[in-house]
Amino acid sequence: MTADIYLMRHGQTLFNVQKRIQGWSDSPLTEEGIKQAKQAGNYLKQLGLTFDSLYCSTAERASDTLELATGRTDYRRLKGLKEMNFGVYEGQQEYLHPPYKVRQETGNYYEKFGGETDRAVQERLLKTMTAIAEAETGKTVLAVSHAGALAQFLLALGLEKKLTFFPGNCCVLEFHYEAGKFNLLRFIDTLEEKIIQLN
Repeated sequence: MTADIYLMRHGQTLFNVQKRIQGWSDSPLTEEGIKQAKQAGNYLKQLGLTFDSLYCSTAERASDTLELATGRTDYRRLKGLKEMNFGVYEGQQEYLHPPYKVRQETGNYYEKFGGETDRAVQERLLKTMTAIAEAETGKTVLAVSHAGALAQFLLALGLEKKLTFFPGNCCVLEFHYEAGKFNLLRFIDTLEEKIIQLN
């Protein structure tokens, strides 16, 4: 079984501008975020990409990004593609996040505050992405999710060292799925219109 999966981050939101933690909370796309989503769609078309199937998380910022980028509404919304749940940190200023090293050492920092553990998010993303890939054999798929979710998916695959920078709005990770394994091929920066080969 094979599939080509494009995993995309949503466009800029009000909380992004305000530097607030979103997680399972939601905030609308800004005017800039709307422009970004449309630009992303245009750039993917320039690359000659067309998608057989579309997916996104249940957050409005993800579904709006998908609709703006593709002009389509025939997609599935999946809870498994949601951002990490940050518990009581949701909606708070980003500077309240603990240092990344602290998070790495504990792996369950947010669980103490009503959120998810890193492992829970990784398992959720891996299960969801695998189910999508298995269901879409021979197809090209676009799925819109979130920065933290993208990062946790890479951690689940042991591929985090391939991406040494934070995934910006409307960035895309291109995977080829075959024989139960995801191979990370390219990072597509749809706003800067550049591609970084990762394999």
